[in-house]
Amino acid sequence: MIHHSDRIIEIIAVLATFSSICYYTLCLWSAAGFLREQENAGEACPERSRRSARTTQTSPPVTILKPLKGTDPEMYESFRSHCLQDYPEYEIIFGVSDPGDPAVKLVERLKKEFPQRAIRMMVCPKNLGANTKVSNLVQMLREAKYEYLIVNDSDIRVKPDYLRRVVAPLVDPPAAPLADPKIGMVTCLYRGVASPTLGSRLESIGISADFSAGVLAARNIEGGIRFGLGSTLAFRRRDLESIGGFEAMVDYLADDYEIGSRIAAQGLEVKLSEVVVETFLPPYTLREFADHQLRWARGVRDSRPWGYVGLGLTFGLPWALLAVALSHGAVWAWELLAAVAAIRVAMALVVGRLVLQDREVLRLLGLLPLRDLVASLIWLVSFTGHTVSWRGDSFELKKGKLARISS
Repeated sequence: MIHHSDRIIEIIAVLATFSSICYYTLCLWSAAGFLREQENAGEACPERSRRSARTTQTSPPVTILKPLKGTDPEMYESFRSHCLQDYPEYEIIFGVSDPGDPAVKLVERLKKEFPQRAIRMMVCPKNLGANTKVSNLVQMLREAKYEYLIVNDSDIRVKPDYLRRVVAPLVDPPAAPLADPKIGMVTCLYRGVASPTLGSRLESIGISADFSAGVLAARNIEGGIRFGLGSTLAFRRRDLESIGGFEAMVDYLADDYEIGSRIAAQGLEVKLSEVVVETFLPPYTLREFADHQLRWARGVRDSRPWGYVGLGLTFGLPWALLAVALSHGAVWAWELLAAVAAIRVAMALVVGRLVLQDREVLRLLGLLPLRDLVASLIWLVSFTGHTVSWRGDSFELKKGKLARISS
């Protein structure tokens, strides 16, 4: 009976390994397509960036909204990068819920360094829902001057042409002939700059080898993406209002996903920009890394339930190792493991190095087996409960919405 059960599990492991190989191939194909689109766009319009640098006609005023809580690694330099934009007119509104938040001092320092920039620090006293970030955004938006909005996380660092390149697809024709009136949001992939800890490095290789690859695969399968990424959410104020404003997202964990999903449901395109930004990762302990991954996993589970269930068939290395163990080291099982390892590494290199321009991905490749094993365990654990930890608070997650757990 035990032998029969082992045989069944072995067959499942082999089938799941082949499924993973198919998924990795899809990711490679999707990444190649994304790179090809960028190359074709550059060939079709080689003067685009130079033309946009000479005119303000396609560069309308922009409001950048940055809700804050606490500090992140390299935060001040990330703030500075937003003040160094080659863009004619924009404002940056920072928001905190606690006037004693340590991020406030960094913003005051920023205002002194860049007195020519329109920088404001808002204290958002009202608690409008479980998601404090979105609650702050509701209050910050009331002070925003402009129609074109960008929301990005506090740890995001950008290049000087970021605003021009991200806003350009949204600008209303005929002022911008290169814009598409069907585009309702622009969002960006990102690469993670790791701190020295193992948890931070596992997070970084996961962004390059898992998360971004999954975004590109979803884009390929669905003919576009139907969600936003917190690294950059660029949209028009009127399109935000058409989906109920930030108020409609104030209790959701994955607010970036919800905003993008609802804009897409209006018949507008969510465009994945060719711009890749950087996020500077905290020095996660292994426990902090696991908590962060579990929060993300349960958020995705509630947002894309069937896709998340299918994610279990993409953990190629753990499935292949299980096949080796159950086959008692059969030659065919080792060959299968070698094949899945080769395509897994190829996917990490193509997405991480070529798409994201992540210079550290090669150095972190040795962590892939551990990263995949941990990811598969977190996937399993994510189905066992609904509790998530976020910025020191605990919440119950139900159908994507947060309910604060009293301490």
